[in-house]
Amino acid sequence: MTTVQAETQAETTIPAGVWKSDPIHSQVGFAVKHMVVATFRGTFTDFAVTLANEDGEPSLYGAVRTDSVQVRDETLNGHLVSPDFFDTERYPEITFTSTGIHADDGELVVEGDLTIKGTSKAVEARGQINGPVEDPAGGERIGVDLETQLDRTEFGLNWNAPLPSGGVAVQNEVTLTVHLELAKE
Repeated sequence: MTTVQAETQAETTIPAGVWKSDPIHSQVGFAVKHMVVATFRGTFTDFAVTLANEDGEPSLYGAVRTDSVQVRDETLNGHLVSPDFFDTERYPEITFTSTGIHADDGELVVEGDLTIKGTSKAVEARGQINGPVEDPAGGERIGVDLETQLDRTEFGLNWNAPLPSGGVAVQNEVTLTVHLELAKE
């Protein structure tokens, strides 16, 4: 395979070694329908992810600092860190621990336990892995993009407000996305 092919072809194989997220070139975010008509997005700025493939048993672990949630409004940021949502004082982290990683019809599938506000649920994220490629400093990098949907109320994120014409301010289904650039240790 040529270098160009390696850069453009999505892979489903986890390269051997231990890979750590590069926070500058990675993003963890969420999207949810707001007021029934639009998609609201937010990100977390403080997180760490480790992807390992030692002895042919790939694993992924990630932790997100809940108080690092960022949206475009300071008041709303304050509401998101409150007990109505992430309750960051009592629950400072969201964590994910994989229970299985495999390929399915050309897609990377990562299954695992997601813990938000002390509640753990099994989730499945799908996406792709790209690389490895050599970076300018001679190190190796891979990219991983994953997405999953979940019902936020299953994790105790229950706040809502009814709308005068029907419906609610915040839908229950949330899309979580991770776009990771990982460097080999």
